[in-house]
Formats: sequence, structure tokens, C-alpha cells
Amino acid sequence: MPVLQGRRRPPHLDRTAAALPRLPGHRNHPLTETPSTAPPRGQPHGHRRTTTHPPSRFGGPPWKVTTITPEYTPADRRAVLDRAARLRQLSEADRDAIRLAQDPRFPRWLEQITATGGCAHPVHLSGSTTTLDGTTGEILHHYDTRAEPGERLLVRCRNRRATVCPACSRLHAGDTFHLVRAGLLGGKNIPATIRNRPRLFVTLTAPSFGPVHRAGERCRPRRDGATCEHGRPLGCGTVHIPDAPVVGQPLCPDCYDYPGHVLWHAHASKLWDRFVIDVRRRLASAAGLVQSQFARYARLSFARVAEYQKRAAVHVHAVVRLDGPNGPDDEPPVWGTADRLIDAVRTSARRVQVHTPYSPAVGELALRWGAQFDARPLHANSDGPADDAVAAYVAKYVTKGASETGAGIDHRVTTWSDIDTAPVSAHVRTLMRDCWRLGALPEYEPLHLRTWTHTLGYRGHILTKSRAYSTTYAVLRAERAHHVGHTDLPGTTTDRNWRYVGSGHTPGAALIAAGLADDIARNREAAADERSTRDGGFV
Repeated sequence: MPVLQGRRRPPHLDRTAAALPRLPGHRNHPLTETPSTAPPRGQPHGHRRTTTHPPSRFGGPPWKVTTITPEYTPADRRAVLDRAARLRQLSEADRDAIRLAQDPRFPRWLEQITATGGCAHPVHLSGSTTTLDGTTGEILHHYDTRAEPGERLLVRCRNRRATVCPACSRLHAGDTFHLVRAGLLGGKNIPATIRNRPRLFVTLTAPSFGPVHRAGERCRPRRDGATCEHGRPLGCGTVHIPDAPVVGQPLCPDCYDYPGHVLWHAHASKLWDRFVIDVRRRLASAAGLVQSQFARYARLSFARVAEYQKRAAVHVHAVVRLDGPNGPDDEPPVWGTADRLIDAVRTSARRVQVHTPYSPAVGELALRWGAQFDARPLHANSDGPADDAVAAYVAKYVTKGASETGAGIDHRVTTWSDIDTAPVSAHVRTLMRDCWRLGALPEYEPLHLRTWTHTLGYRGHILTKSRAYSTTYAVLRAERAHHVGHTDLPGTTTDRNWRYVGSGHTPGAALIAAGLADDIARNREAAADERSTRDGGFV
């Protein structure tokens, strides 16, 4: 007797019985259909139907399944159709939100969204965390995402741009406020005595690359009605409102120095470094010291933020403070006064310059700071809100993205066609095109201009600070994690195993998260107004 290959023979297999033929349309065929009996009167389950399926492939008899078909009334059918019609009239986001709200695990999903503060683009993680006793190895706590909706955990994206994620940008602005404020008033392990140190609020601007339209009483009044070599007027007598689209646009795009604008952006961070070094040298020379000995007597601490102007050029706001050699813990020397600090800052702002690499297309440019300069001393005997206002002013510009200020976009461009389709003004589009063209030249390859085309060539951080100015973002985030209890216990060992599985929201989830983030923001504004009223008008 031959042996079946690959699988065991069923014990009930009878090969002597001939297999029943497979009949076409077996469900309604008269040879395979079994008459169904109607249910008793009043039975709610409807008609009972017996379906005979084809025989098994081993030749056994057909098997039968009895199904119960519910009996719907015309009113039930109309209700279902009306509900389907109403759902079709809703947007995709509304339909998805209804689907989420009807999910049995919706409360836990809503808890995750609340924990992220309504983040617009949360990161999805999958994995587990196990906390063990460091001595006995006993498992004290175990968390696994397999018990979560979708088997994943949502965490914040931490994007600083308000145009990308309003919830995370507000959190980042709060961290920036406390970081700058601690360097002005103390706190966060910074002594309060720094308020008596020489401190300045400095503004440095970009130079002029050509006349642009301005907001004010009259834009650029001229009596002679002169025109440029391209036949365009050099003046404008119109009174522009601050939000007018023409503000910041050049009077003559052909006369505007677009290559110089792009190259100045690419060297702005280096120009700031040269400025800080020269300020130290000016202070040392004013005190009669050798420049290399400045660090033995004093230390220059700062925090600066970059802001795009209406003409799409970056200018810098900075808080500058003079400390002793060990930073905030040391008093500055007696010769370190606010007047000397202002003189050193003014002199350095006029003197420092950076030369670009020579290019046959552009030549060699000497880049400097603009003529508009401002340095205001922050007095120790002034009211507290003045320092808070400086910190709030700096924090406000940290969260602004390039697209919000009208100077570029918030994502990188990879092709020339991306520049043509970017939602920017003609002035900014021309800057992006020049940035892309200059990035192809070998002499400008170290500047990575094509990589930073979306920011018009500027490749520095929005906020930078010296090491000894104040606390750091990492310390502030660790304090927040400790406040909510997300820290390791002493004497324990934590085993973490996490992986990235996705990001973002479905349309309905994004709608719910946006509403939750808006509610949190309104609650914070109401709490701030209450504190302001309670404290006499000062937040």
C-alpha cells in the first residue's frame, strides 16, 4: 500500500466511498439546498437558513452550517441609510474622530494625547521598560506597550517651530524663557548676585544690500525723482502699513545684492564668533592686560537669538554679561564696568569683518555688521519685569519658523523645482535661487549652501549661549521629568528596549489633539492673567 507523502492519513478516511460531485451554484442548487423551517411566530431572530458546503478534498460528506438572518423592518433600513448618508456628508477628519471615539480603548488613547500636551506630530514608540532592584534583581516595575492602543506609546516631537507643532513650541519657548531669565536674575543653580553684574541687551543687524520698502510715515521720500540704471524709481512716497506685502521687498530687484545677502547669511555665525573674541580683546586692552591673560581676570557670558527681518536678513539680539574668571560664582574685577563693556561692544561691532573665499563669479567680499546698532545696559535697581520682558522677547523669536517670518520655509529643498513651488515672496524666491546657484560653485562647497537653501543660507542655531551663562535645555527637561516622576529610583537598574515605529496623527486624531492643545493654551493664559492681576499687573 503506498504511503502518503508530506502529511499523515486521517484515521476516518474511507477511500472506498466516491466523492460527491461539485455542483455549480451549490448554495441555491436543488440537490444541495435544504428547505428551511420558518421560526415560530414572535421569534426575534428572523429566518433560519441551512447552507450546504461542498465536500472536503478528502472525499468526505458535505458539512452543513446553519445561519440566522436578522429580519429588518423598512424603518430599520431607512435609519441605516440615513446614518450612512449623514456620515458621507462629514469630512474625513470628522469621520475618523467618530471612529476613534467609538473605540473601546479611546479613554487610554486620550490619556496619551493629554500627556503629550496635544503634540501635532508625536513620535510612536514600541517596546518596554523594566525596573529591577539593584541588589536582589527583583522586578519592581514593568511597562510594555503591548497593553497600549495600537501597541505603541506616543511621545512629544519637541519641534520648536510654532508652524510645525504649536504645543511643543510653547514648551520650548517656556524653557528658553527660564534659560535666559536665569542668566539675568539668577535661579536654576545660578546665584542671584549676577543681577548686580554689568549686563547689556545688544542688537546687531545685517548691512544694507540695497534699498527696500519700509513701514512708517513715508517709505523713501525723494524730491528729485531719480531712477536707477534699470529705470526704476529710487524713492517711494507711499505710507506702508507694517503688514503690507511690499514691506521688505527691494525697490529694484536688479540692483539688489542677492549674492552678498546669501554669503552674509552663510558667514553670520562666524562673524558673531569674531565679534565675541574682539570684545574680550577690547576689554583686556582697556584694563592694560595682555589679551591672552583676560580669562584669568574675567569671563564674558552671553545668550543670543537670531531673528529674520522683513527684508529676509538675519539680525541678532543678545544678552551679554561680565563675570569673574569662574563664571557666575565670581564677581568681575573692579575695572569691569558697564561703561567699558558698552565701549568694547560698540568698537567691536564696527571693526570685525569676515572675508569670503574668492570666486570668479562674485569676487572676495568683506562682510561686516550693519550700521544700525543698539546696546542698552540692564540696571540692577530697575523693576523685575524689565528683565522678564527681555527674556520673554528672546523666547518669542526662538519659536518662530522661517515660514512664519516670511524668510524661507521650514523644510529643506532637494531640487530646483522645490524652489519654484515654495510659498514665498518673489524676493525670498530669488534669494533661494541664488543660494542654490552659489552652492554649486566649488569655492563655496564648505558652506553647504544647497543644504541651507530653505533658510536662505543661514546655517547657525536660532539660540546659542556661552557655557557659563546659565542652565541648559537638558537640565530643564530633566527637572520637568523629575517633577512628573519620570526618573530612575536610587538603587535600581532600568532595562529599556524601545524602537521607532512611526509618527504623526490620523486626520481625526489630529483634530482632537489640536483641540486639546488649544484648551491647554487657553488655561495657561487664564492662569497667567490671574497671576498678573494678583501681583499688580506684573507676570
